[in-house]
Amino acid sequence: MLLLILQRTGQLLATALVSSMLLFAVTEFSPSTVSRQILGPYALPNQVQLLDQKLGLSNSLPERYAGWLAVLVGLKANPLGDPALKLNLADSRGDRYFGNFGYSLMLRAPVRDVIAEPLRNTLMLTVTALAFIVPLSLGIGILAGTNRGTRLDRWLSFGCLVVTSLPEYATGVVLMTIFVSVLGWLPGTSPLLASEQWSVVSQMVLPTMVLVLASASYVARIVRASMAETMQKPFVRTAMLKGLSKRRIVLRHVVRNGMIPPMTVLLLQLNWLLGGVVVCEAIFAYPGIGKLLLQAGLFGDLALIQTVTLLSLAVACVTQLLADISYMALNPRVRLT
Repeated sequence: MLLLILQRTGQLLATALVSSMLLFAVTEFSPSTVSRQILGPYALPNQVQLLDQKLGLSNSLPERYAGWLAVLVGLKANPLGDPALKLNLADSRGDRYFGNFGYSLMLRAPVRDVIAEPLRNTLMLTVTALAFIVPLSLGIGILAGTNRGTRLDRWLSFGCLVVTSLPEYATGVVLMTIFVSVLGWLPGTSPLLASEQWSVVSQMVLPTMVLVLASASYVARIVRASMAETMQKPFVRTAMLKGLSKRRIVLRHVVRNGMIPPMTVLLLQLNWLLGGVVVCEAIFAYPGIGKLLLQAGLFGDLALIQTVTLLSLAVACVTQLLADISYMALNPRVRLT
């Protein structure tokens, strides 16, 4: 198993390297360049060209990528921090360190400082949502799948299908209409600033509900399909013929075997929650990484966009590795190649 983990880790590192190349290439061909953002829209072409030369932006794409990677791992200082350019960009950690994502031109600060608080807020929202998504989706999926064809299965499947078909913004609007406009139980925005009327916990309720409804209903359908298929396996019929109770069969045999296919979907929800909450955070003015990514995209802040995308890529690679390990934990007969 250790050899498998090492092999998968090497493959994921290679995947991350290739993906970072593609990410850098895509963002480098953005219409808005770093030099143009610094100098403004009315700068002369020769001024932009001169600053491009100083920043190394006039080099070839492979050379620019190598320079960007060198700054990221701490082998090279970020040229934007050069005092001779008089950009007033400084990093308290120094010019060279591992994990130097550069400077945010939108907020005029190091990217690591800019994303620190929004990333904590998104992680807090993600962990809170997962605490409800996992038991809710597993409970509904197992209950529906092990009672395939019954009225309970039909009602649960229909409810999950309806909720899954609703986009996040529509779910958010419906919940705001009910709990904010009609009942007045919850705040309509979530700035995470405690006030006399609304606590921080109350401000997290609606964003969490949107994520839980959007994710749990989808995962529950995957779990239900896997459980229903597992219930038709020969070993289940054999266990029933031996006189074992349905509850014992489900808990000791069906759940473990039926959870192998949904495990990837369940783990990948973490990546979706971290990188795909842009709509949810924008609706409720939640100060997370999704809202920051939206602002960076509108401004054209390439360093912020690259960093958030790299973080999503890293989470995707780690969750895929965890999914492979979980396969072997749930069924030791599975050998991944």
